[in-house]
Amino acid sequence: MKRVLELLAVLLLVSFGVSWILSRTPGGDPAVAVLGEGRTPEEYAALRDEMGLNDPFLTRYFDWLGGVLQGDLGNSLTPPVMPVWDRLVAAIPVSLELAGLGLLMALVFAVPLAMWAAYNEGGRIDRTIGAVTFGLLSLPSFLVGLILISVAVNSLGWFPRNGWVRITDDFAGNLSHVFLPALTIALMELAMFTRILRNDLVTTLHEDYILAARAKGMPPVRIMISDALRPSSFSLVTILGLSLGRLIGSTVIVEYLFALPGMGGLIIQAANQKNLPMVQGAVLLVATVYVISSALIDLSYGYLDPRTRRARA
Repeated sequence: MKRVLELLAVLLLVSFGVSWILSRTPGGDPAVAVLGEGRTPEEYAALRDEMGLNDPFLTRYFDWLGGVLQGDLGNSLTPPVMPVWDRLVAAIPVSLELAGLGLLMALVFAVPLAMWAAYNEGGRIDRTIGAVTFGLLSLPSFLVGLILISVAVNSLGWFPRNGWVRITDDFAGNLSHVFLPALTIALMELAMFTRILRNDLVTTLHEDYILAARAKGMPPVRIMISDALRPSSFSLVTILGLSLGRLIGSTVIVEYLFALPGMGGLIIQAANQKNLPMVQGAVLLVATVYVISSALIDLSYGYLDPRTRRARA
């Protein structure tokens, strides 16, 4: 119950902070977005009053919060005028699939690379993996995306340049559209995951119980997987969970490059139009995913290291 109250407090602070910042930020006028250019000032003023944009900030915020508590995130202020929840339901699966597949691809390659590098600490393999991951970290995501588009789309024609097919409609078509943007994300996350896990594994491999296992002649593969990997995964699991929440709302560049209808583009468009209910709903949803991921991370610590579970008990 204490953790649930903490999470609710975080969500409340996030929604209030974002709403206040957006209300103070100059930007587009929802009335102009609805009516179009060339109308009279009186028409714009009347529509702002109808939409409640002239009400004090606290009045608008608490009206919105009251609707949230009843399961209503409000309606979009700009076209297409529709319930915010309907827009989010259409966008969140795209960002979740993109972020989830990207993290999965990164994890599949990062774990064996980190174990290989840590086992050969200071050797040629370790130095090579370190140099490659450092190079990947130096490349911005938009440049990686442009390189992949140039090679895999324009030159080889293996993947479509843009568009989106939902996984429920066509699994193969969905995979062809999501693979390149997910790979763009995965390459950046892979480098970070590999370096973090490799450093923790190096520390673990110098522990007394690992040295004792080696002295007993246990196979290196068993030592790395059974004895060293789990207690070395604390930092990786933490970063993995936080990355999921971060990527859902921050893959704007990747979504723009590949023309994906995800959360990143939706938030940016709504913020530029000062479509406050849309931004509030989107940020609240992303923050919910973020705090739930953090809670699951805390719960996983007891499995990764029994000493943590006993200490809490």
